[in-house]
Amino acid sequence: MEDRPKLLILYASQTGNALDAAEQVAREADRRGCSVRLLSLDEYDAVALPHETAVVFVVSTTCQGDTPDSMKGFWKYLLQRNLSQNWLEGVHYAVFGLGDSGYQKFNFVAKKLDRRLSDLGAVAIVERGLGDDQHPSGFSYLSYLGYVELNHTEMQIETARRMSPGKFSRDKNRPECFLKLVKNQPLTKEDCGRDVRHFEFKFVSSVVQYEVGDILEVLPSQDRALVDAFIQRCNLDPEAFITVHPVEVENYLDAHTNATVVPIKLKSFVDLTMDVASASPRRYFFEARIQYVMSNFSTAAHEKERLQYFASPEGRDDLYQYNQKERRTVLEVLQDFPSVQMPFEWLVQLVPPLKTRAFSISSSLSAHPRQVHLTVSVVTWTTPFKRKRSGLCSTWLSKLDPKQCIYIPVWFNKGSLPPPTPSLPLILIGPGTGCAPFRGFVEERAIQSATHDTAPVIFFFGCRNEENDYLYRDFWLSHKKNGGVLSETKGGGFYVAFSRDQPQKVYVQHKISEHSDRVWSLLSEGAAIYVAGSSTKMPSDVLSSFEEIISKESGLPREAAVRWLRALERAGKYHVEAWS
Repeated sequence: MEDRPKLLILYASQTGNALDAAEQVAREADRRGCSVRLLSLDEYDAVALPHETAVVFVVSTTCQGDTPDSMKGFWKYLLQRNLSQNWLEGVHYAVFGLGDSGYQKFNFVAKKLDRRLSDLGAVAIVERGLGDDQHPSGFSYLSYLGYVELNHTEMQIETARRMSPGKFSRDKNRPECFLKLVKNQPLTKEDCGRDVRHFEFKFVSSVVQYEVGDILEVLPSQDRALVDAFIQRCNLDPEAFITVHPVEVENYLDAHTNATVVPIKLKSFVDLTMDVASASPRRYFFEARIQYVMSNFSTAAHEKERLQYFASPEGRDDLYQYNQKERRTVLEVLQDFPSVQMPFEWLVQLVPPLKTRAFSISSSLSAHPRQVHLTVSVVTWTTPFKRKRSGLCSTWLSKLDPKQCIYIPVWFNKGSLPPPTPSLPLILIGPGTGCAPFRGFVEERAIQSATHDTAPVIFFFGCRNEENDYLYRDFWLSHKKNGGVLSETKGGGFYVAFSRDQPQKVYVQHKISEHSDRVWSLLSEGAAIYVAGSSTKMPSDVLSSFEEIISKESGLPREAAVRWLRALERAGKYHVEAWS
C-alpha cells in the first residue's frame, strides 16, 4: 500500500539498548498502519533528511555525554555552518533519548540533537523524551507510540473522508492538528435545566497559531454501540476492507496527481464519514422517483406500501412529521422498516455525511500557550412524541474524561469576528454562550495593556439567573476591578442582564439602552461593535437598540440612524456571529 503514512526511524546505539527501543517503536508503527524504515544513523545519508516527512530519532548517550560511534558522521554533517535555518522546513520529528541519570550529562546527545533539528527548521511532533536507566520501570517509549497512534488516526481520517461522497473540501480531509482534553468543567448549576461547559484542550501535535475570534471545527466520535448496531442491521462485515469510488472522479482525485486508493475497514469508514445515529435521512432516502429508494429494497408488502406513500405528494406532510419533525436517525428509520436490505453502495450515497461541528474559541493563545478553550452548551431537546434527543458533538464532549487519552481531530477557521487592534474601542454583546469569543478578546486585551496603552472595552452579558448560569462570573468581575480591562478607571464597563431574576424580563438590549450615554460616547470615539450569540431575536433586538441610541443621542431621525449603522458595518466596525 504505497499511500500508507511513511515513518523513518533512525537509531544510534552503543550497547544495543537504542536498537531495542527503535525496533519496538517500529513494530508498533507497522501494526498501526505505517510504512516503516528502520536504519542505523551510520546507514543513513544525512543529505536526504530534508526530503523526509516524519522521523523518529532514538539515540543513546554514552559515558560522559559522548555521541555513539554510529552517529558521529551524521552529527558532523548537521553541524555544518552552511545549513540554513529552514533546511529542514516541512520535516516533523521526535527525539527519544536513552541515558542514565547517574551521570552528570544525562541524555546529553538527545538534548543537543533536539536543539539542532529545531534550529534547522524541523518541527517537533511531541516533546523530547528522556528515558532513564535508573527508573524502576526502565525506559519508556509511550510518547512515541502515542505519536504512531496519532499518525495512524490521521491516515484513517484522511483516507475515509477522501473516499466519502460527502462534499468535504480537500483541505478538510486531513485534520489540521490533534487536541487532548485537559479540563471539562461545568459552568452552570446542576439541575438548572441547562448544561454549559468549559473545555480546555492542549495541542498534542503541531501548534496552530490561532487568533481571538477564530472558529474551531471538531470531528466528533459516534457512539460505537450505535455504529455497531447500524452495521449489524445492514448485514455488513465490519472487518472487511473496502474502497469507495465517487462517481465524479474530479471530486475525488487531485487534478495534478493520480492518487492511490488505500483500502480501509468498513467499520472505520462508517464511523468517520457516515452520520448513522444523529442526522435525519434526507427526503430522497424515501422517494420513489429516483433510483436510491427504500421501497425498492423492501420485501414486506406493508412496509413497501408505507414507504411508497411517504414518497407520494399525499404523504409529504406525514413524512415530515415522521422524519424531520421527530429527527429520526438513519439507524432508527432502518429499524422501523426491518425488511429493507439496502446495499452498502446505496447507503454510502444516501446516509448524511458526518460533519464537523464549529465552536467559537474562548481563549487567547497569548494567555494560554499550547492550549485552546471552548464554551459549549450541551444540546438536548424533546420531540413532539416525547422522545429525548441530544446533540452528537456536545454530548460526546461532555462525557469525555481528561484522564482518557483521546486525540480529537480539529481544524481552525476564521469566523465572523476579526481580531481587533489594541487601539480600537470595543462594545461587546454576548449573552449566554455568546460570551465565548469575548473571553478571548478580554484575555488578549489584558495582555496587551500590560505593555502599552489600549482602548476601552465595555461588555454586555446576559443569562437567565445570577445563581444558575452566570458563565465565567469570577473572570468578568476580576477584569471589572480597578485597573482591569473592563474597569471604569480604564474607560470600560461590564453590565449583566438577568432575564428571569425579576417579574419583568431584562435582556442585553435593555442594558444597552440603559447605558446609552456611555455607548454613544464610545461610538463617537470610533468604537467597533461585536455581537455573538443566538440567531433568533437577539441580533435584531440589539441592532434596534443601537438605532434608538444613535437617534436619541445625536438628534438624528431614525432613518438616519439606520444609515449610520450601515456605514459602520461597511467600515468593518459592526460584526455579528450568530448560531441557531
